Amino acid sequence: MCNHSILQMLYIEVNPKMKIKFCHHLLTPMSFHTCMIFFVEHKKRYFTELCVPPVILLLTKPTTNKIILLIESLAVSVQVSSRDVASGCCLVFFSFGDLLSFTLTAFVELMDHGIVSWDTFSLAFIKKVYVCKSAMDTAVLQRSLAILESMVLNSQDLYQKVAQEITIGQLIPHLQGAIFSICLKFAFSLVCQNVIRSNKPINDEMAHQLYVLQVLTFNLLEDRMMTKMDPQDQAQRDIIFELRRIAFDVECESNNSGSIEKRKSMYTRDYKKLGFINHVNPAVDFTQIPPGMLALDNMLYFARHHQDAYIRIVLENSSREDKHECPFGRSSIELTKMLCEILKVGELPSENCHDFHPMFFTHDRSFEEFFCICIQLLNKTWKEMRATSEDFNKVMQVVKEQITRALTIKPNSLDQFKSRLQNLSYTEILKLRQSERMNQEDFQSRPILELREKIQPEIMELIKQQRLNRLCEGTCFRKISSRRRQDKFWYCRLSPNHKVLHYGDLEESPQGEVPHDSLQDKLPVADIKAVVTGKDCPHMKEKGALKQNKELLELAFSVLYESDEYLNFIAPDKHEYCVWTDGLNALLGKEMTSEFTRSDMDTLLNMEMKLRLLDLENIQIPEVPPPIPKEPSNYDFVYDCN
Repeated sequence: MCNHSILQMLYIEVNPKMKIKFCHHLLTPMSFHTCMIFFVEHKKRYFTELCVPPVILLLTKPTTNKIILLIESLAVSVQVSSRDVASGCCLVFFSFGDLLSFTLTAFVELMDHGIVSWDTFSLAFIKKVYVCKSAMDTAVLQRSLAILESMVLNSQDLYQKVAQEITIGQLIPHLQGAIFSICLKFAFSLVCQNVIRSNKPINDEMAHQLYVLQVLTFNLLEDRMMTKMDPQDQAQRDIIFELRRIAFDVECESNNSGSIEKRKSMYTRDYKKLGFINHVNPAVDFTQIPPGMLALDNMLYFARHHQDAYIRIVLENSSREDKHECPFGRSSIELTKMLCEILKVGELPSENCHDFHPMFFTHDRSFEEFFCICIQLLNKTWKEMRATSEDFNKVMQVVKEQITRALTIKPNSLDQFKSRLQNLSYTEILKLRQSERMNQEDFQSRPILELREKIQPEIMELIKQQRLNRLCEGTCFRKISSRRRQDKFWYCRLSPNHKVLHYGDLEESPQGEVPHDSLQDKLPVADIKAVVTGKDCPHMKEKGALKQNKELLELAFSVLYESDEYLNFIAPDKHEYCVWTDGLNALLGKEMTSEFTRSDMDTLLNMEMKLRLLDLENIQIPEVPPPIPKEPSNYDFVYDCN
C-alpha cells in the first residue's frame, strides 16, 4: 500500500434522464490533497446544472473515446483558479495502468484553452511532472515531456526554470530510447517482409547476420534480467498492485474499509492466489537474478495485453481446492529464467553460427509474446499432468522439452509456434520419449552402458559360431591359374570338429554343398600361421591385371602355413570375404574386425538391449516358441515391388 493518505472520492455519473447517481470509489493519489472525479457521458449543459468544485478530469473508463469533448465541456463550464492549479490540488497522478496517461492528456488539453496561464506554475510542479519520467509506460513519458514542452513554449519564465531543473543530458536518454525503439521496430518489419517471408532462400551469410541480430536484440533484456527488485520501491510495488487489480478487479481501499491487519490479511490472500512464494511481500520473489525484474515485466505485459487469458489462469487456479493449482507468480518467474536460458540471453554471438528463429522477427515485442504463449502452455501442461506443488520441477522439464521441440522446426511466425505446441501435449511428449528410448542407438546412462558391456561377449560368441558354421558349409571360389586367367573352380570347407580345412578342384560351380570325401586336399588348422588380405596376398603382388583390379584386391585373402606356403582365395562377393576372414581369425583366436561383424554386433546388441529393457511385468512368456503357421493357399495378397 502507498504511504500517502487514502481519499474517498465522489463519483458522479449523469445519465440521459438527468438522474444523478452517487457511489464511492477508492483511489490513491500520489502526492495531492483533495480532488473529485467526474465521469460525464453527455452534453456540456449538465455541468452548468451541477454545483461542482474546480477539477481536472480523470477518465476512469479507458474504453471511452470522448475525452476531448469532455475536456472542452469541462473547460467551458468550469473555471479553474490559478491558485488551485499552481498548488497542484486538482491534478491526480496514478502510478498504474492507463489512468496516469489519461490524466496528463486531460491536463494538457485543458491548459490549451488558455483559461489558466502557464506562468502560475512553480518549480515544485515542474519537479513533480518530471518524476513521471521513471514510469514504465511510454505513453506517460510522452505526455510528461509534452507538458514540459508546453511550459517552455508558452512562458519565458518557465523556460528558465525548466532549463535550470532539467538538463539536456537528462532528456537525451529518453530520446535515444524512443529513436532506438522506432528503428528496431522498423528494422524488424523490413526483415520480416523482405527476408523471412521472401520466396528466395536465405544464404549462410544472411542467416549468420540474422542470428547476430537476434542475439543482440535479446541481449537488450540482460539489464532487466540482472536487476533485482527493490521491495521498498513504491513504483515497482505498484506494478504488483496492478497485477492484483487486473486479476481481481479491485481498487485501493478507503480509510474506513477496515483495520490495517484486515487489509494485510486480504493482500496476503490475494497474493497467494496469484501464486507468489512470499505471500506477505511478493516483491521479495523478484530479488532472484536471473530473471530479476524481467519476470515482472513479462507478467505485467501478459496481464495488460492478454488480459482475458491472464484473468482466466489466475482465477481458474485460485478457485481450486484439490492442491492441483498452478502458481502463476512462481511459474512466471521460473519460466522467464528458462526462456532466457533457451535463448541464451546475455551470451555473445558465435562467429560461425547460423541458428536464428524467423518468428522472433515478426513482432517488435517478440520475447514478451513468446512468454505469453509459453505461460499458457505451462498452465495447460500442469493440468494435463495433474501436478501438485511437489511436481513443479517435473512440469518445468516437460515444458522446456515442449518449447525446444517446437523451436527445432523453426516456425515462421508466433502463430505457427503456438500451433506446434498444441500438438506437443504431455501425452505426446511421453510417446516421443518412449520412441526415442527404444530407437536410440547409443545409450549414455551408466547402468545401460554396464549392461551393454555385459551382453557384448555373448553377442560376439554368437557371431563367431555363425561364422564357423558358414565355414563348415563351405564356399566355391574362383581359381586363378599361373597364366593369370580364370579357368577352374575350387571348393573349401571346414570340418565339423573345426580342426581341418578340406579343399579341392572342381570342373564347374557346384549346386549345393560338396562332401568332404570328394575334396582330396587337407590343411590342419593347427598348421595355419596367419591370414593376410588385399595387397599383402602373394597372388596380388604379381604384376599385371590382377594387381590393377581393385575389385579383386578387395576380395582377396590368403592363408599362410608351414614356411612359405600359401592357400590363396578370391571370394565371390564381399559378404563371403567377411565370413571367411572372420571365421579364419576366430579359428586362430584373433579378433574379428570386418565391417559385417560390426554391423551384426550393433544389430544384435541393440535388439538384445531392447528385449531386456521391455516392461514385461505380469506378462507370461512361453517356454517354447509358438508353432509356425501353415503356408497360405495362395499369395494373391503379396505385393510385387517390381
